[in-house]
Amino acid sequence: MTGQRRGAARRSGRRAGESGTKEEILAAARRKFADLGYDGATIRAIAAEAGVDPALVHHFYGSKEHLFAAAMQLPIIPSEVITAALTEARPAGSTMGEHAVRTALAVWESPPVYRSFLGLLRSAVTSEQAAAMLRQFVEQAILAPLARQASTDDPAEAEYRAAVVGSQMLGLALTRYVLQLGPVATADPEELAATIGPTIDRYLTGCTG
Repeated sequence: MTGQRRGAARRSGRRAGESGTKEEILAAARRKFADLGYDGATIRAIAAEAGVDPALVHHFYGSKEHLFAAAMQLPIIPSEVITAALTEARPAGSTMGEHAVRTALAVWESPPVYRSFLGLLRSAVTSEQAAAMLRQFVEQAILAPLARQASTDDPAEAEYRAAVVGSQMLGLALTRYVLQLGPVATADPEELAATIGPTIDRYLTGCTG
């Protein structure tokens, strides 16, 4: 009984050596995300896998999205980048869609992001399990903030518009970085923003004219 109580005490609260504990949480997160997908890998399940209190996971990483980004070695938080791109002041003459495409390309092609992002895309193409995990993450971390920018009060319509924006942007990423499709792979980001931006605007606003 005494040994059980001591074991329980070691599994809760902050453990000695914060850096080691954070790495154990990340390792547990990677296993749980791989086994259960993004939706199924709860903070509680990850904490249990790492042998710590869920409060400690929140202390180190805040939210599940932040933990996923850290576990996948993504140096950015997608929802924060998307929200900023769609709500911040844009350059004069630039539409919301153009600015979103320009921002996405700049983030994807930055040295800290490119390798991790390319790895996620390649995994999603070759593994059904990885595809499901990426799909769940995209739905919660990327499409949800996009839906809030759609020009409609209908939640279902907003979700649909966000999804088609996501299909456009993920299609761009796959053709540019994974398939490396000729002109798309070599096009200047400004050219892509000018070409694809109006389509993003149309998806978000629902305007066809």
